[in-house]
Amino acid sequence: MVTGRTTYRGIAVLTALAVVPVLPGTVGVASADDVPRYRTAQGATAIEGRRSASDAPPLKPGLHTDSIRRGEQKWYAVNLDATTSAYFSAVAAPKPGTKVRDYGDKLTLAVQDSDGATCGSEARPSFNGDGMAYPIADYASRRIGADRTECQKAGPYYLVITREGAATSGSDAWPLELDYLNEPPLEGNPPARPGQGSWSTETPAPRTDTTKRRAKGGTGFNDAGSVATGVWKDRIRPGETRFYRVPVDWGQRLNLSAELPNATSTRSSAFLARVLGLGVYNPARGAVGEPRFVSYTGKPAAAKQFTAPVDYGNRFGSAGAVSAMRFAGWYYVEVSLHPDAAQYFRKGAELTLRVDVRGTAKAGPGYAAPTSDFSVTPRDRDAARKGQTTQEAGKSGTLLTVAYAGISTGVVLLVGLGMWTLVARRTAARAAGAQAGAGGQASLPGQLADTTQQRPQNTRFGPPQGW
Repeated sequence: MVTGRTTYRGIAVLTALAVVPVLPGTVGVASADDVPRYRTAQGATAIEGRRSASDAPPLKPGLHTDSIRRGEQKWYAVNLDATTSAYFSAVAAPKPGTKVRDYGDKLTLAVQDSDGATCGSEARPSFNGDGMAYPIADYASRRIGADRTECQKAGPYYLVITREGAATSGSDAWPLELDYLNEPPLEGNPPARPGQGSWSTETPAPRTDTTKRRAKGGTGFNDAGSVATGVWKDRIRPGETRFYRVPVDWGQRLNLSAELPNATSTRSSAFLARVLGLGVYNPARGAVGEPRFVSYTGKPAAAKQFTAPVDYGNRFGSAGAVSAMRFAGWYYVEVSLHPDAAQYFRKGAELTLRVDVRGTAKAGPGYAAPTSDFSVTPRDRDAARKGQTTQEAGKSGTLLTVAYAGISTGVVLLVGLGMWTLVARRTAARAAGAQAGAGGQASLPGQLADTTQQRPQNTRFGPPQGW
C-alpha cells in the first residue's frame, strides 16, 4: 500500500542520492570534523518551537527540523481526534566530538492537553557512552485505549521538549528532528497483554553464518542501511555512529550482536570501559531500552541485544523495553564507537553485525485503516535481503512504479489499437454492404465479403473518419 507518507519519504530519499558518504578506514586518524554527522531527512519541514503554548507553531504529521539549546524548552501545538493514537519522536544529534555528560545531558518529551495534564509518561533519552556524543531519540505519545483515562478527547494538545544539561557540557545548540506519526484504531477489540512466561528471556547464541555480507550503515534513521537475518560486515570510525534497519513482523523478535575484532597493533593496552554501543529503536523511533556499551582491551568484544516479540498488547506492559515492541515495521539498529577507540583502530575498525529475526510472522491486530509505517511488506523484506540503503530501496521502488506505469500505458495502447482495428473492419464491412445493395456482388451467408478494395484509405495509418 503506497500512502502519502510513503510517497513523501520516497521523494525525500531520492533527493539524497547525490550525497555519497565516505567510507571510513580510508584515511589516517579521523578527527571529530571528519566523522559524518547525522543526516536529517531531505524535504523535512523546518519549524521553530516557541517558549509558550500561546504562540506554539502547529505541528503536522511528518518530519520536521528544529534545534534546541541547553536549558531551553520548546512548545508545539497539535490538534488530535478522539480515535487515533499519536506518537511524537525527537532525535537530538549533537555533532561528533561535542562534550556531553552521561545521564546529565538529555531531552525530556511530553504530550499535554489544554488543561496541562500529561498524557502517559514522559520520555527522557540521554547519553550513557562514557561522554561520547551520538544521536539519542525517543517518543512521547497520546494513546487511545480503554485502559486510559487521561487525554482521550478530541481537541488541542501540545508537544513539549526540554533540554537539560551540565554547565560543563558543550553549549552549542543540538539539531532536532521531529517525527509525528498517527496509529489507526483497531477494527475490533485490542489483543490482551501477553501472559508472563509466554516467551523466553534467555538470550540465544548469535548467528554463525560463514559468509559475511556487506552492510551499508547510514548516519541516522533517514539513510539507514537495510539488513536481514545473517552476518553482515561494515567499517566504523572512532567517534562515529552507524544506523541499520531490519523489518520485524508481528510475532517476531530481534537477536543482535555487534562485534569488534582483536587489535592488530600492540601500541596500546588501555582498558576502555564503554567503547562499543548497540541500541534498538522501533518504527516510531521509540527506544527499545537503553543502548548497551561494552568495554574493550584489544581482544574481540561484542555488544548484544535481545528483544521481546512484537505484539500489540506489549503497550499495556510497564517495562519500557517490552512496551516499545508494540509495532511491526522497520526496526533501527544504532552502533556507536567511542573516540578513544582510536588508540586501537587509527584507520577505523571492521564491524561485524549478526542479525537474527526469530519467530514466525503472524497476522496483525487488524487496523481500521492501512498503515505502511506499522507493517512489513514483501518489498521491505526484499530490500533487507539485498542490503539496500534507504535511498537504494526508494530508487528501486520508484523504478518499479515507472515500470508498472509503462506496462499500463502499453496495455492501454494495445486496447486502443484493437478498438481501432475493430472499428476499421466494421466501417469497411458497411461500405461493402452498401456497394452490394447498389448492384455489387453480395457475400453469401457465412462467407466473408472481400472488402480489400473498399477499405477507406485513412484506415491504414489511423482510425476511420468519425471514430
